Amino acid sequence: MTQVRAAVQVAAKRTELRELPLPEIPPDGGLMRVLAAGVCGSDVPYYADASAGPRILGHENVGIVERVGDLARERWGVAEGDLVALEEYLPCGACADCRAGEYRSCLQTDTRPGALRYGWTPLDVDPGLWGGFSEFVYLHPRAVLHRVPAGVAPRIAALALPLGNGSQWACIDGGAGPGQTVVVQGPGQQGLACVIAAKAVGARTVIATGLARDAHRLDLARRLGADATVQVDVESLGDAVRAATGGALADLVIDVSSGGGAEVVNGALALIRRRGTLLLASYKRAPLDGFAIDAVIRGQITVRGVRGHSFRAVEMALALMAQGTVDLDAMATHAFGLDEVDRALRLVGGEEQDGAVHVSITPWK
Repeated sequence: MTQVRAAVQVAAKRTELRELPLPEIPPDGGLMRVLAAGVCGSDVPYYADASAGPRILGHENVGIVERVGDLARERWGVAEGDLVALEEYLPCGACADCRAGEYRSCLQTDTRPGALRYGWTPLDVDPGLWGGFSEFVYLHPRAVLHRVPAGVAPRIAALALPLGNGSQWACIDGGAGPGQTVVVQGPGQQGLACVIAAKAVGARTVIATGLARDAHRLDLARRLGADATVQVDVESLGDAVRAATGGALADLVIDVSSGGGAEVVNGALALIRRRGTLLLASYKRAPLDGFAIDAVIRGQITVRGVRGHSFRAVEMALALMAQGTVDLDAMATHAFGLDEVDRALRLVGGEEQDGAVHVSITPWK
């Protein structure tokens, strides 16, 4: 086999199936046969932006190690035939953040000119196989791999990164734990991952919020462990949180909602007890005019922006999968072949309503 089939983004919201050459593998690199590649919400704005040139999207990648160089085999601790989950990051490994284990903050993991990142890097950067919407993806020497536990299916393992985000934000960054009340604003795959993670570490009460149009996702949140759900355009979120906590309010609020601006953030501040925490995980794309800074001071509230995941968080997600205690099949709602990548991206982007939560591409389908 010398050619690889890939779904290449060639323009804004346009994909073509192409054949690309299978690269030679250096001693410190490898090649992964992609079995499942999740479609992330962040892929949607990427798909609408053609400025980077042709590229292969897809950064939630799981597959079989097809080839691995001798140096890479020793560094990664994997062998040909192993099932692995691949992070989107290609950190430099030498900066202060990388040396502190916080490689998600490394400038080389950003989407910026000159940086490498799975699911973002253009096709003209050799060898071109930088995205999971392809039969194979190149394993760069700086790739971050995780072994997938035995018995975990690839389509479930493709949830490793969103569930890793949930573990990072709810547990590691937010400090969720036994006896606490956690409110998760936004029932997309990242919000549902926060619900799962908070319950997994023993949070007493987890409340998931959304809109009336999100009713099916809020129902799923209950299946995944939420103790209560609130349709914020139908009922008072503040009243629901006070009722659930006996007036004590929430220890932690995680905002993973799309849009909203100051109204959403100020509403979140009103849900938090004194010395509680607000985590902002969703870009608002504009300055927050009217941000209630006095409420932060008066309540001694910690407000923190969060982004991405650590190695530990992804390992936590994979361990949760191995336990089999959460109905992750209910999250993995759709799977498409390479010839349906355009439809999958539009579905995740809300152009089509089909009850989708986590959508994946299975290149060998």
